Amino acid sequence: MKKIIGLLFTLILILTLAACPGKKADMLTIGATPVPHAELLNLIKDDLAAAGIKLKVIEFTDYTSPNTAVISGELDANFSQHIPYLGSNPDWLDKLTPAFGVHIEPLGLYSQKFKSIEELPDGAAIAIPDDPSNGGRALFLLQTNGLITLKENAGFLATIQDITGNPKKFKFQEFEAAQLPQTLQDFDAAAINGNFAMENGFTPAYDSLIIEDSNSPYMNIVVVQKGNENNEKITALKKALLSNKVRDYINSSYHGGVIPVF
Repeated sequence: MKKIIGLLFTLILILTLAACPGKKADMLTIGATPVPHAELLNLIKDDLAAAGIKLKVIEFTDYTSPNTAVISGELDANFSQHIPYLGSNPDWLDKLTPAFGVHIEPLGLYSQKFKSIEELPDGAAIAIPDDPSNGGRALFLLQTNGLITLKENAGFLATIQDITGNPKKFKFQEFEAAQLPQTLQDFDAAAINGNFAMENGFTPAYDSLIIEDSNSPYMNIVVVQKGNENNEKITALKKALLSNKVRDYINSSYHGGVIPVF
């Protein structure tokens, strides 16, 4: 009888342990676009493990899904966007908030047909992102370089309709940001976000015709649900990401395509 009771106790203990694989608080799940966001997160997995946090990185190829997943609770945070993009959707602004900033990925204008901005002909066909914040970002890059003029109050969400001066009569067409590297061959030039440019083999500082500088306001941020920005796991993530290790990796790996802000 004692043996039977002992076996039953052992079986109950095994089933109890199996039903409790670990505390959820030890897991930190973050959505990220592959380059450089997921690469930087994977770089610090061991650092977070040393702090008792298991980091799970889920990769996305678009900018919208990571915000939806944080709002629904599927993700604890995401690392894939800049501040103007988060601010482009009232629902996101109502429920999400930046926890901290990490870097800038300069947006550039690329071409497979021309080697300098001066070579772009009158009437050139230019592809730009179709989301409001990145489309406006592309137009501001062109304005900064004296190629077009925008309405004075156009703001971060400037659109093609806000163009008031276009002396070279450029023709603009909008595409999802992730698709721009694939459509580049069909256009005279395309404005491509730094992460998508690098994922497709471009070195932004060298391959772009024109590119944003370090004064760009488009800082990439870690985003969480409102109220979670000071969560212990997010604080540990901030310490690990804003480290000399990550800064040195960025500076040695991305050749000006990623600029740390810390």
